[in-house]
Amino acid sequence: MQKLIGISNVKKQYSKSKIALDGIDLEIPVGKIIGLLGPNGSGKTTFMKMLAGIARPTEGKIYIDGQEPGVYTKSIVSYLPDQNQLFKWMKVQDAVAFYTDFFQDFEMEKAKELLTRFEIGNKERVTSLSKGTVEKLNLILCLSRKAKLYVLDEPLGGVDPVARDQIIDMILDHFHEDCTMIISTHIVSEMERLFDEVLFLQRGKIVLGGNAEELRLQRAKSIDAVYREVFAQC
Repeated sequence: MQKLIGISNVKKQYSKSKIALDGIDLEIPVGKIIGLLGPNGSGKTTFMKMLAGIARPTEGKIYIDGQEPGVYTKSIVSYLPDQNQLFKWMKVQDAVAFYTDFFQDFEMEKAKELLTRFEIGNKERVTSLSKGTVEKLNLILCLSRKAKLYVLDEPLGGVDPVARDQIIDMILDHFHEDCTMIISTHIVSEMERLFDEVLFLQRGKIVLGGNAEELRLQRAKSIDAVYREVFAQC
């Protein structure tokens, strides 16, 4: 199976007492949806920022499609941060235009289709949208790129249960075998049906990982139950 991501002994240290990632070794193939799971402060967001090329490791190497994070990898990685990154002055149509100008792989027709499906008007101001609708808009923009790697940090963070189902369906509809998705979430029970593989991160280390279905069979419980067991003391 073709490898998309290779990570060798990656460490990220912000200060003597704050180590976000501590010796990560990992290979991730093409064509998988990976669940990145762990409590607050476990290093998930730092890990994702490194894949997006926003943060750099203190030690170790990261390769995406054979290259270290930089101009090329940013062109093939579509990153959804855990906070809204759109400018306050923007209308929805401005956000779409921004992505069209900035990313060569942005598919305008796909964005229009998704905005129509979720009833988000082009002329609505970002500041007038509810928190859940802003999260949908950011995800629509992210998924409307034809990227090789999608990195989604808490895509269900502030949305209601009905919208969660819609977002999960959106992710499934737009996943294809030539790409890879890494998704972090605390809402494991609702997201776990997406995951081909899972990584459990604790204090900057991978403490458990593997094929999601095999883990369910081995432990005779859901991934959500495994999560609760692994992090019960956190």
